[in-house]
Amino acid sequence: MNVSKLKIIYNNEALVDIAFDISSSLALIGQSGSGKSLTIKALLGMLPKEMQLKLENTFDFELIAGKTVSFVPQNPFTALSPLTKIKKQFFSDKKRVQELFDEVGLSYDLLERFAPELSGGQLQRVVIAIALESKPKLLLLDEPTTALDPDTKKIIIKLLQKLQKKEQFKMLFVTHDIVTAKALCEDVAIIKNGKIIESGKMSEVMQNPQRAYTKTLIEANFANRKFRI
Repeated sequence: MNVSKLKIIYNNEALVDIAFDISSSLALIGQSGSGKSLTIKALLGMLPKEMQLKLENTFDFELIAGKTVSFVPQNPFTALSPLTKIKKQFFSDKKRVQELFDEVGLSYDLLERFAPELSGGQLQRVVIAIALESKPKLLLLDEPTTALDPDTKKIIIKLLQKLQKKEQFKMLFVTHDIVTAKALCEDVAIIKNGKIIESGKMSEVMQNPQRAYTKTLIEANFANRKFRI
């Protein structure tokens, strides 16, 4: 997937002006306010109406979540309705939902429960199953492990790695967490003030960052980190 231009304009000012290519899995990394969330909203067709989007791409996808693009949000605790049984939050038939539960490693009995009765890891796996329901070509991930404890975080990362190999979807992982991004993605783009200032293979950028901003992000992420994949 190649996006030759993604430009978001508000009051004649370009808040985001970037280009990127997702050959398999791309991490878009930056601090809060860098333009990460706006990029996700643009690809989902969810920008505020006062913002203008200019998009040029060579990948035929619909800017609607649940069709060729699916979304895994940051917080699984708020992603599902607390008053509806899990099975009612899918649109597919029972067989397809059970197939999805098999893929994400969940027991069928959870389908009869409500979201507040599930753990954070179970909820995130349900959210991932819902995202995969339509067999998307592109999976957008907005820091999907931030609300999870370290052990559950490792489980979800390994699950996403396995699912991508099996289902062959492309991933855009939006985050400020370089440790997790390094475990999940082959390529990386560093975004600052709505522009990509450095990009390349994850291993190369991590080992030899060219920009001071990138170096600062890496040092801040890896300093005193106990979390390992």
